[in-house]
Amino acid sequence: MPEDQASLSGQLLIAMPAMPDPRFARTVIYLCVHNANGAMGLVVNRQMPSLSLGELLDQLEITPEVDLEGMQVLLGGPVETGRGFVLHTDDFIREGTIPVHANICLTATVDILRAIASGDGPQHYLMALGYAGWGPGQLDSEIQSNGWLNAPAPEPLLFDADLSTKWERAIAQLGVTPSMLSGDAGHA
Repeated sequence: MPEDQASLSGQLLIAMPAMPDPRFARTVIYLCVHNANGAMGLVVNRQMPSLSLGELLDQLEITPEVDLEGMQVLLGGPVETGRGFVLHTDDFIREGTIPVHANICLTATVDILRAIASGDGPQHYLMALGYAGWGPGQLDSEIQSNGWLNAPAPEPLLFDADLSTKWERAIAQLGVTPSMLSGDAGHA
């Protein structure tokens, strides 16, 4: 990342309509880290196929004391898909919690899952397996090549369970529709 370029940590990355990588087509990614060493984020609009939060907790031998029916596990990205991350509001901070931006944190310990199962977890959260990662300068190059848009990450959109329209709603907050976007660099 060039020194004169601001970090996009805490923002949404929105795949352009012509995204060539099928793993990221129509994805919305919350960027947790963006600096000279690279970038890391979580896809926030793709559900893990056939795995609910209740089933995941069952695999970890954690018995929920609260109703978690319908709570989704997201496919956070293609890297380390067996590794879990919880993106959440800052009303839950424990050892291992990393503040990301404003009132959003990231925790990758099983303690947060125990807290969620007992009803003592954060008010808003997303559980994801895997992450999206970029090496030094890689994401910046993809943005300059018209692969991604970046936008603010309002909490209601970020934690909304309606995954099927999140991509369109993320773009809409920029005041454009997907049909207005061109796949050619330098054009919108």
